[in-house]
Amino acid sequence: MNIQFNKTSNVAAELTLSLEKADYQERVEKALKDYRKKASLPGFRPGQVPMSLMKKRFGNEITAEEVQKVLSEKLYGYLREEKVDMLGEPLASEKQQPIDFEAEQLDFIFDIALAPQFDAKLTDKDKVPFYHIDVTDEMVDGQVKAYTQRGGHYEKVETYQDGDMTKGHIAELDENGNIREGGIQKEDAVILPNYFKADDQKKKFEGIGVNTVITFNPSDAYEGSAIELSTLLGITKEEAANVHTNFSYQINEITRYVPAELTQEFFDTVFGEGVVKSEEEFRARVSEQLKAQFEGDSQYRFLIDVRKYLEERIGELEWPDELLKRIMRANNPDKGDDYVEQNYAGSVKELEWHLIKEQLADQTGIKVEQDDVLETAKEQTRAQFAQYGMTNIPDDVITNYANEQLKKREQLDNLVARTVERKLGTALREVVKLDEKNISFSDFQKLFEA
Repeated sequence: MNIQFNKTSNVAAELTLSLEKADYQERVEKALKDYRKKASLPGFRPGQVPMSLMKKRFGNEITAEEVQKVLSEKLYGYLREEKVDMLGEPLASEKQQPIDFEAEQLDFIFDIALAPQFDAKLTDKDKVPFYHIDVTDEMVDGQVKAYTQRGGHYEKVETYQDGDMTKGHIAELDENGNIREGGIQKEDAVILPNYFKADDQKKKFEGIGVNTVITFNPSDAYEGSAIELSTLLGITKEEAANVHTNFSYQINEITRYVPAELTQEFFDTVFGEGVVKSEEEFRARVSEQLKAQFEGDSQYRFLIDVRKYLEERIGELEWPDELLKRIMRANNPDKGDDYVEQNYAGSVKELEWHLIKEQLADQTGIKVEQDDVLETAKEQTRAQFAQYGMTNIPDDVITNYANEQLKKREQLDNLVARTVERKLGTALREVVKLDEKNISFSDFQKLFEA
């Protein structure tokens, strides 16, 4: 076997790997013998097919399989040993000639895309901004309100106010204001006037009580929406398109959603039994939650600024454009050249960031273990539950949900990437000089708009 590696540019190389028969012949003979034991041809019992016939019928096929195995082993073994900083996979060269497996020497030519060389290491002389988001009383008020809204309940009331839900009998009226004979009627019609699009129709419900009968125009209320009208009246959308008359509505029931009160029972529901014992402690705990959430946001922004800082410091890099485009085409066989051209620039920027992260991970010595990925999945699961006000979910339940995420390949890849960035962000805060700034949440959001 012989390997020749020639750089054709700073970011590309040509690798020629030559195999002699001695490199693979023994494996071919063994594979033929193993296949002969189970081969069944007309006129021969299994295992009794003459070897000469086996070679004639299956020789080229088995030789190709064994050569492919040897080729892969030798090729990737060389690339590992020589520490070739390769992008993607080796590509069969356009110079490659058809392989004649009867020849004494088999030559395979590959094009290799090489990573551009640059230095992304950071020190305490590198200054990167880090933003601390201010938690205000208004934020705490908003979060407390969100908790009480999620923990509320419905109750029957006697008088309507904005946001209530009504239920009653609705009936179509004729031009004289009488119930139309054979017209549309529906028992237990549910209406939420707050969702009316016409204010004049919404006002007709203000202050009305149970057992009150009002007259309103559903078509005007919903601005002729056939979907809304068909749902309200229990008719088809086609029928609803022709409904423009007034209706009477006898209100039999009014239901109001009442937010939870700040009681001990409510505190226990949100944070666990006995964890919080007063409104002051509840607000303090909510404030801590917001700070923890914002810490994650700050960390995310910090890594964006690290990336921006290093990309500016590194400057424009040289890339093996044609080879990378060939790799993109090979990885997306169902996409055309237009797809490659439209997405190439963005893919290269992400590839650059990937190479930067590899250097930073090597510098800081971070490693991602299974437990690290599980912890990321658990954090994500806790955040999802917290969106619905469920902050005291038992750890075993969180772990079970997290483990389910790890079983899905796409989610696992995403969690691994997030884990790398989470650990990298933490490590780099100890390396660079932080330009720490306090900032309002609205101004923090504007950073992303820029």
